[in-house]
Parts: sequence; C-alpha cells; structure tokens
Amino acid sequence: MPDERASENYVVRMKGITKVYPNGVAANQGVDFDLRKGEIHALMGENGAGKSTLMKMLFGLEQPTSGEIIVNGEKLELTSPSVAIAHGIGMVHQHFMLVPSLSVAENMVLGMAPKKSGLFVDRAKAIEITREYSEKFNLHVEPEAKVMDIPVGMKQKVEILKALVRGAKILIMDEPTAVLTSQETAELFVELKNLKNQGYTIVFISHKLNEIMEITDRLTIMRNGRSMGVYNTCDVTKEEISRLMVGRDVVLSVQKDKAVPGDTVLRVRELEYVNEWHKKMLDKVSFDVRKGEILGIAGVEGNGQKELIDMLFSFNVPNSGTATVNGTSILGLPQQRIRELGVSLVPEDRMLYGIAADASIEENVISDRASDKRYNSGPLFNMKAIHQEADRLIREFTVLCKDRSQHVGMLSGGNIQKVVVAREFSNDPVLILADQPTRGIDVGATEFIRKKLVELSRSGIAVLLVSADLNEVMELSDSLIVMHNGQIAAYFDDTAGLTDEIMGEYMLGLKQQSDQEIRRACHD
Repeated sequence: MPDERASENYVVRMKGITKVYPNGVAANQGVDFDLRKGEIHALMGENGAGKSTLMKMLFGLEQPTSGEIIVNGEKLELTSPSVAIAHGIGMVHQHFMLVPSLSVAENMVLGMAPKKSGLFVDRAKAIEITREYSEKFNLHVEPEAKVMDIPVGMKQKVEILKALVRGAKILIMDEPTAVLTSQETAELFVELKNLKNQGYTIVFISHKLNEIMEITDRLTIMRNGRSMGVYNTCDVTKEEISRLMVGRDVVLSVQKDKAVPGDTVLRVRELEYVNEWHKKMLDKVSFDVRKGEILGIAGVEGNGQKELIDMLFSFNVPNSGTATVNGTSILGLPQQRIRELGVSLVPEDRMLYGIAADASIEENVISDRASDKRYNSGPLFNMKAIHQEADRLIREFTVLCKDRSQHVGMLSGGNIQKVVVAREFSNDPVLILADQPTRGIDVGATEFIRKKLVELSRSGIAVLLVSADLNEVMELSDSLIVMHNGQIAAYFDDTAGLTDEIMGEYMLGLKQQSDQEIRRACHD
C-alpha cells in the first residue's frame, strides 16, 4: 500500500513539478517527491519516465516549468549545481566525474583546493582533508594514488567523499552499483547504511530490483513523467514494482533452452595489448565462441573487457595475437569489412558509438545497409523500401516513437538501445558482440533485449556478451569467462552452479584457475 503517514521530518519536498521542454516534450507532469531525513529512498522508472529530469532539477542542472522545491523548510530556486551544493545537495553520477591523471586527493578538492602561499595547491592539506573524511565516513581510499590506477570500487568512494567534503547532507546516487562486484556492492551498502544512521538522506536510482529491496526504506515509482505512487519498500514485491514501472507483467528471469554449440565462429589466440600508459590490458587472452552459444565475459571494469571489444571491432589494434571469424582475420580490418563478414556490435556507449543522435530513427537503422541493392539502385535510394524496412524494425523491436522520422536523440535510453539492437540484430549476423547491452535501461527494454539475444543464439548465431551485471551475465551465458588484470582468471563451461560469491572471488583476483582449466575456453 502507498505510504500515507503524515508529514514528518522532510528535508526535501518537490510539489507539482512540471518540466516542458521547448520542443513540447513534457518530461515531468505535476510530480510530488518527498524525502525524509535519514532515509534511503529509491527513485524508479523506465528510461524516459522522468526520474533523471526530476533529479537534475533537484541538483540545479535544470529548472522546472512550474512547481516548487522546498529544502529544509525553505522554498528555493535551484538555478545551478553550486546553489544546490550550498544547500547541502550532492550528486554522485553514474559515469564518474573524475580526472584520471590526478591523484585521489587532487580530485577530492577540485574547484575548492586549499592554496599554499596564495598561489599553489597545498597538496599536503588536500591529502589531510581526504584522510580525515575517509576515516570519518569509513570510506577508505588512497589519497596519493592516481585515479587511473585505483579499482572501480574505490572510484565510487571518491565520488561519494567528494560530495560529502562539499557539505552534502542529501546524496543523489545514479546507478551506484552499475560497475561493482557483489562484494563491492555489499561494502557500499554497509557504508550507505552508516551514512543513513548519521542522518544523511540518500536518493538511490537503480534498475536492480534485488538491491532496491535490500537497501531502501521507501520508493517512488515513475511512469510517463508522472508519479505512480510512494511505497514502503517492505510492502511491495519485485513483481509489483515492475508492473507499476512498465504497466504490465515483466518476466524477471531469463528463460532459455540448453545450448547445442556448433562450429567455432570467433577464434581468439594470445591477444596482447599495452595501453598508452604502458599498462598491459590484455595478457595472452585466448578463447572460442561457437555457433549457437552465448559466451559471457564478466569482470570488474578496467580489467581488459573494453580493450578486447575494441580489438575485435577495429577501434584499436593489439600488440600481438590473432582473432578470426570463420577463418578470416579481423584484426585491423576496416569496420565495414568486419560487418561484411557478419559481425554486429552493440557498443558499450550507445550515444558515442551506437547512434547518430541528430539523425532520424530510419537513418540510424539502415545506416549499415544503405549500399545494399534492395535500398540503393545506382545514384538513387529506393525510399519506399527504406521506409518499409524502418517501419518493420520499429514494430518488431517495439521502439516507442512518433514515427520513423523522429530524431533518435529525442528517445528515452531504453528506446535508443532498441534502435541500436534493431540495426545490429536484423542484418543476418554470424557473430554478435554485445557489450553492456542493457546498461542503464529499464526493466521492460532489458527483458526485450535479453529475450532477443537468447532467441538469436538459439537460431545458430554466436554471441559474445560482456556485462558488468552479474545476474545478467550468469543467467544469459551458456559458458563464461572471468577476466582479471587483463587475463582470463577462470572459465566455466556451464553457468548453472555459479554464485555471486564465486564470481566475485575470481573477479577480484582472490582466486585463479590453473592454465589447464582456462585452456578449456579454446575448443581445439
């Protein structure tokens, strides 16, 4: 049942918030959102539901068209993040806002750095401040380490401490566990509960229902720019939350038949790569992906998964090693030639590599096949065939849009991802490279994309899946590789008996299989 308790010690009251953009899109429509002091409050909804816009207004990144925001009893106009920070509101972004080449301490005091002799940054003082806050909040970091050298879990702590150093009492956390292992997530939750017990208030934005049930006190669910109600977390089930978010029942677990792998499609041997900072990101990586199977790759971000995909789709070239698709080398080939060999890519960063935001849905979905004779006869495009193909893909992949001419950048994150997969899944691939295919998208789009990956693999397509979501990679994969420090730390030819704890031990480098066990990833 919705929480209808009388007004208590509210630190934030957002009343009747409406946000209408100049193009007429209404992101929020009369939304009420209240936060109590010392609670962890989940804000949930599909991408495009309006939750990010609502939080941008609370942090001063955008202003409401109408409505009012009251913080600690005072009606405010939050015209910028600096105004929000001055009133004790901090935001921990999903994509870390850290400078990799600077130290933890330098990042901590960026923009408010203590000066020595009025001119130079007082590094000793910055280190002292970092240590003081690290100990005070039990968020242990290495003040003098460069951000590029620290693990992702520590980067998350640095982001939280940055907000606390600036006086935040209300923390907005956007997908805070997206790149953490189960052990790191458990550690973060201990720290968040510690902050809560000290009177801090936390907005927890996440699509991970298990985490919502574990860590939050209350939750607000949004759909189509409106609030669907406020609930005590203990009073609702995961299924009820999904139904409120999406408007229908959602299958939360992956249903799939046992794989019957065929011939090897992708063959990778002894791949090595050293990055610009002279760090070995790939260290003798070898494995096969076979027809009709999903091979998953798990690992804490920064352990070589990104670099591996970069090599396989010619965003970069390895120092040594080989990679072939059905016997043809793909390393260093033009991307169009790789596509002609039947390789499709769902990239990690859909906005940078997956779409042209200012182009139409139609232009995006046919961009990889514009030279095909079906759509191109000499100097002229066959616009009728192009329109039919675009409309077919919009229907088949349930892209929520006005029509095929709508700019992709105007869609929600989940629908942008559907445009990407519509293009990549529909061009008769032999191999799909799926890199974080459901990151940052809602449960409805996630369910759709996961079903499609299973369906395509069972039709005989080879799938290489990279995902930081442990539940996803364990449920979708038929066999599984764990990467740590640029190497394959473990290979499992069956994911049935795996747990978060077992995976976490290999992901954090606490365990390593023997060379003989790992060599099973190659099916020679």
